[in-house]
Amino acid sequence: MDNTIAVKGRERWLNDRLVAGSNLNGYVEDLAMNITEHYAQTEPSRAEVDAMHGPVLLEFGTAWCGHCRAAQAGIAKALADREGINHLKIEDGPGRPLGRSFRVKLWPTLILLENGQELGRVVRPQNAQAIDQVLGEMGKD
Repeated sequence: MDNTIAVKGRERWLNDRLVAGSNLNGYVEDLAMNITEHYAQTEPSRAEVDAMHGPVLLEFGTAWCGHCRAAQAGIAKALADREGINHLKIEDGPGRPLGRSFRVKLWPTLILLENGQELGRVVRPQNAQAIDQVLGEMGKD
């Protein structure tokens, strides 16, 4: 199952799914899509992101960003054979607290977290290999 999450026209967030020990898969059935141009306009708090368990790939960008659209094929290819990574696409922009808390300055910015800890990031990836390199950090101590 593809774990890409995008919220379009919804006022709720993942509320109870973002608590310690939870898994986003139970909620993904309602929100999951294939790689999509839609970015969630409602974002979780930094505390909710830090409390997520397991691997999470945060993608900050916007639907109108040419760099973001160009990166989608590489992101899809890099995630195709990796089950269990929750991919959250979050719309970023001025005054958006989550992006600022991660010091996002350019789009797209992909940040890999595992159990709330940042393992790596890639800014404006040019191909799937750049994303694969970051995703390869999972499970390393």
